[in-house]
Amino acid sequence: MTIFVSTASPSLAQRLLQGRIIDAESEHPLPGATVKAGGTGSTRSDESGRFVLRNVPAGAEVVEVSYVGYETLKVPAGEVQPDRPLRLKRSIYQADEVVVSATRISDRAGMAYSNISAEDIARQNLGADLPVLLNFSPSVVTTSDAGAGVGYTGLRIRGSDASRINVTINGIPYNDPESQGTFFVNMPDFASSVSSIQVQRGVGSSTNGAGAFGATMNINTNEFRREAYAEVNSSYGSFHTFKNTVKVGSGLLHEKFTVDARLSRVSSDGFVDRASSALKSFYLSGGYFGKKSFVRLNVFSGAEKTYQAWNGVPEARLRNDREGMLAYIGNNGLNERDAQHLLASDSRRYNAYLYENETDNYQQDQYQLITSHSLSEGWTLNLNGFYVRGKGYYEQYKDNDKLSKYLLPAVVTGNDTITRTDLVRRRWLDNHFYGTTFSLDYNRFKKLTFNLGGGLNRYEGQHYGEVIWARYASTGDTRHRYYSGQGLKTDMNLYAKAYYQFTGRLNAYGDLQVRQVDYHVDGTDSDLKTLDVDKRMTFLNPKVGLNYLLDEGGSSVYASFSVGNREPNRNDFVDAWPGEQPRHETLQDWEAGLRLQQPAWAFSANAYFMNYKNQLVLTGELNDVGSAIRVNVPESYRLGIELEGAWTISRQLKWNSNLTLSRNKIRNFSAFVFNYDHDGYDVTNHGHSDISFSPGVTGASQLAFLPVKNLELALLTKYVGAQYLDNTSSGDRKLNAYLTNDIRAALSLAPRGVRKLQLSFLLNNLFNELYESNGYTYGYVAGGALIQEKFYFPQAGRNFMVGISFGF
Repeated sequence: MTIFVSTASPSLAQRLLQGRIIDAESEHPLPGATVKAGGTGSTRSDESGRFVLRNVPAGAEVVEVSYVGYETLKVPAGEVQPDRPLRLKRSIYQADEVVVSATRISDRAGMAYSNISAEDIARQNLGADLPVLLNFSPSVVTTSDAGAGVGYTGLRIRGSDASRINVTINGIPYNDPESQGTFFVNMPDFASSVSSIQVQRGVGSSTNGAGAFGATMNINTNEFRREAYAEVNSSYGSFHTFKNTVKVGSGLLHEKFTVDARLSRVSSDGFVDRASSALKSFYLSGGYFGKKSFVRLNVFSGAEKTYQAWNGVPEARLRNDREGMLAYIGNNGLNERDAQHLLASDSRRYNAYLYENETDNYQQDQYQLITSHSLSEGWTLNLNGFYVRGKGYYEQYKDNDKLSKYLLPAVVTGNDTITRTDLVRRRWLDNHFYGTTFSLDYNRFKKLTFNLGGGLNRYEGQHYGEVIWARYASTGDTRHRYYSGQGLKTDMNLYAKAYYQFTGRLNAYGDLQVRQVDYHVDGTDSDLKTLDVDKRMTFLNPKVGLNYLLDEGGSSVYASFSVGNREPNRNDFVDAWPGEQPRHETLQDWEAGLRLQQPAWAFSANAYFMNYKNQLVLTGELNDVGSAIRVNVPESYRLGIELEGAWTISRQLKWNSNLTLSRNKIRNFSAFVFNYDHDGYDVTNHGHSDISFSPGVTGASQLAFLPVKNLELALLTKYVGAQYLDNTSSGDRKLNAYLTNDIRAALSLAPRGVRKLQLSFLLNNLFNELYESNGYTYGYVAGGALIQEKFYFPQAGRNFMVGISFGF
């Protein structure tokens, strides 16, 4: 839900407003229109278009009425009368909202969600990546490889990682089709082009792209701005972090056209040694607004160069355990240079990589053609096309590696045969992703609202590796290619959604999706293993929900049931144990909740039970490129409750908070550990165990103080409970709980000649909490002993960002 509370003191004199909202042309009632006045809690119109807005402050002068696809209406509060309808005019300029409406939900769906506005994002947007900007949302945990929020970042929602979170941009799928993950490092400063985000927790409603097994992020960049504008935003902070952004827009030209553009650069040394980032991006959008049709072309691109920090810090180094470090050196065969580097490094900033170009280099270009057409009264067709081009590599220096691993013969010099060499390798990803999405929307502003939609997309990806230098080059040519694998994936889905308003306050939601995935992989993998995957999977995903309105103020109770099915990703196939094939996952998601809305406070409680069959869970181990290895477990579940609250304590003081309590279990988990003594696996059954990276408690608080006009001071608090690194529930393999506090300050001014001038300050980790937000582990048996390696990703201590923003 979106929590909205009054900016007025509850002690002020209050009144009641009643009215009716209709379409200006047809004079049909508009049910579900949003009404608010003087910063009070909002309400929605009923099926007859009528509304009651209670406890309106006596000083409220303007009533604001909004509805998707219509111009926002602002009228004097004194003109709102029960017998005088408020007339909303349709607006083609609001087509941006219509385009994403088919994949978003409202209070009527009976599901848990949060709406995040551009203003909410801008308050924190001083350089951190988009996942970090969502840190204070319900059930969210974020992490950063470099430790300072720039570069490779990630998030989990309800314990589910990014590969289980469906992400769309303007209704178009963004998840990488093979890994199903999202890499926002490929879209630096994308947050500066975002107009709104809806996060649906759980299965959510049907959408395009990867299956949602933890959440859905629906991002909208399109925004109509009638007036021309220009903005310059710059910030600087700890670890030599810079962000520079320029945004310009033409406003409405000839009542038909708009052009918007952004250019950004972000750079940082990172908290971790050498974990630097050099990020560049642009965004360009042109819109045409006809009488009944809307067309928008979006082109955006990002280029990133990040120094690799994905290995983390060994536990012994983090704990300053010299004896443990010596054991680690021996167990992993570190050479003298790397051993001394480990022993001499800062315990929290250690980075194993020393080669100067140990970097990840990638560019991603995206093209979106978005159209919306009003076919007749009540019927709208949205038809879109997209193309994503990505290409890049990461470069690595390898000490004394086997020539045979790179399909190179031994080098013979005199009587010596050389089988190992120092070398530099590059591993490439070269891909194309293209397709279409559509929705046919019906809304006659009566009892039934209907959407028929879907999409078809195809992914073509090539993975290959090259040796670009070797001390002993053998017979290899420059850029000797030693492996090459291809992946082809076609994803087709069709869904139908409907809202039905029964007489009175009860409404129902139904949603049925059919999805078919064809996936083919061949060639060789980086370890020279032959690839042969040819799968076709068809899924049926039904969803139903009920919502009952308790009062005219928007308070309600709801319940829903959803089914989601999801295919394994590329690594699940490639890294599967010999003789094993990963199976698709099925999730049954039960949700029920309560929403209470009052002028000075709001509260919601959402209970969920996510029951999985064949869930792919993290083993805690990573493959040789830092990707998590997963296995199917027959039965597992997530059970929890999410609480959200907001309270306007006075004109100067506001508080927003959320808390999630959960239990995340595998019903019968067996761990497999390789035993080098007998060249096989040891199996240990751990029974009812905890799902890795799933904290039992997460919470956030934002306490805002407005001492004077245009100045806001805020205390931001985040708590994340303990998380296990694997699924054994072993107390020595976990991330400790942590509590961080940040201070945010923003001063807004309006000097002559400048539309706005804002000064911002952000002090992160005020009390210098030493914590790790991510990690991994793997174990093996050698010499009769279990050796359990553990690695952690420390986050920065106290650090700051300052920013200045000009608007013209």
